[in-house]
Amino acid sequence: MLYEYLIETYGENVPIFVSDIEYSSMSENNIRQQIKKLTDAGLLKRYDTGIYFIPKKSIFKSGTQLSINEVIEKKYLRDKNERCGYISGVEFANQLGITTQVSMACEVVTNKATKDYRETILAKSRIIIRKPRVPVTEKNYRLLQFLDLMKDIDYVSEITADELQKCLCKYLKANSIRFADLEQYLSYYPDKIYRNLFESRLLYGIPS
Repeated sequence: MLYEYLIETYGENVPIFVSDIEYSSMSENNIRQQIKKLTDAGLLKRYDTGIYFIPKKSIFKSGTQLSINEVIEKKYLRDKNERCGYISGVEFANQLGITTQVSMACEVVTNKATKDYRETILAKSRIIIRKPRVPVTEKNYRLLQFLDLMKDIDYVSEITADELQKCLCKYLKANSIRFADLEQYLSYYPDKIYRNLFESRLLYGIPS
């Protein structure tokens, strides 16, 4: 019965956090016992402590694996259906194509953080968890993500000034970000962010 509930609620290859499962009047301890039985039977696979998934059928004996990005998204970037965090640091810079550096850790900024800085291990991957400067929402997460990047742009960028400006402007345009949108959050950042915006030719180049 629990397995049917998990299939209907989560589906295959989706992170299942044991702490989130609410099934009938079953106690947390009972749920954990049932999860162990399902895992022993091969119906569930353990990803990490308290994290499981229903594997898709595969031609490979080891079966399908769960994506670390999916786990990070659900664990740190979403609170149920609400946005509560974002990817930051070198990984975000790499996604934008302004660096070829490969981060040794995934850096996330999340409302779920209880400290300004904490490191943890998730399925052998190092995760850096930071507390946001202001609460993260669906409306502001891209703005904060961009400002975090601009704070350290002088350290992470490996491309020319012209290429950097084009890359950043393309991102701003794609996400309909104006200077007025960013301005309301600038006071939460060190003064150097103004210099970085100016040297990246963005301070007066972003639509108001």
